[in-house]
Amino acid sequence: MKTLEAKLGYSFRDRTLLENALTHSSFANENRGSLGSNERLEFLGDSVLGMVTADFLYKEHPDLPEGDLTRTRAALVCEESLVEVADLLDLGAYLKLGRGEEAGGGRERPSIRADAVEAVLAAVYLDGGLAEARKIVQRFILDKESEKSTSRDYKTALQELVQRESGRVLTYRLTGESGPDHAKTFSVEVELNGKAVGAGSGHSKKEAEQMAAKAAIAHLGA
Repeated sequence: MKTLEAKLGYSFRDRTLLENALTHSSFANENRGSLGSNERLEFLGDSVLGMVTADFLYKEHPDLPEGDLTRTRAALVCEESLVEVADLLDLGAYLKLGRGEEAGGGRERPSIRADAVEAVLAAVYLDGGLAEARKIVQRFILDKESEKSTSRDYKTALQELVQRESGRVLTYRLTGESGPDHAKTFSVEVELNGKAVGAGSGHSKKEAEQMAAKAAIAHLGA
C-alpha cells in the first residue's frame, strides 16, 4: 500500500479507506465480514471527479459555452481516461478480486479499473478533504489533458476540417486580456465565414487560439 500511496502522492491517515477502495464486489461477496465492496466509494468518487473537473473547466475556459464545457468534461472523465490513470498507478495489481473474477481476467478489465480510480479518489476525499482530492484529479487527469492539448495542433486539424468544403474561411480574433503582465490570460474567438464557432483562453495568444480551435472542432462535430 505504501508503494501505491507514493504513486498517488498522498498518505492515508485511515488506510482502511484505501483498502475498501480496492475491494471489488466479487471479493466482498466471497469474504463476508471483511471490508465491503468499493461500489459506494465509486459512487462518491464519480461525483467528486465531475465537480472538480467542472470547476476547473469553468475557471480555465471562461468563454466556452455550456455545451462545449459538457463535452470536454465528458471526455476527461470517461472510462478511457480513467483507465489511463489506473495504468499510471498500476492499480490493477492492488485490486482485491474474487476467485471467479480473478480467473476471468478482472484485473485487466477496463470497467473494474476505471471504477477503482473513482473509488480511490473518494477515499482520498474522505480521508483528506476536497483539496487533496483536487490535487489527485489535477495531477493525473487535468494536467495530462493540458499536455495533450498543447502537443496537438488543433489549428491545423480545424483548417483541414473546414477545407473539405470550398469557400470556407477561418478567422481568429483576440477578444480579451486579463491578469498581470507576468501571468496574462488571453481570450480568442475563431470565426467560420464570420460566424463564431469556438472560443478559448490560454496564457499566450497561441495557446488561446489552439483552445478556440479545439472548441470549434467539438462544435462542428468532428
